[in-house]
Amino acid sequence: MKQLGNLAIVCAQRPEILLQIHSGEVSVLVGEDPQRKTLNICWEDDAAVTQLIHELNFGKYAAKKGVEAS
Repeated sequence: MKQLGNLAIVCAQRPEILLQIHSGEVSVLVGEDPQRKTLNICWEDDAAVTQLIHELNFGKYAAKKGVEAS
């Protein structure tokens, strides 16, 4: 659970991302319909949360270059 704050900060900087935390699960919705992806992980799994943060910052779900976060 230590990484949830970091994940919240990353998500807050990206208007196309929705973060939901409920019943021990973290759901991150990335993108816009119809290509929206939902990523679910357990909120106590810091390794998975850290990996998700990495994917949002540098990996498959990183912001496209030239697209500025507001």
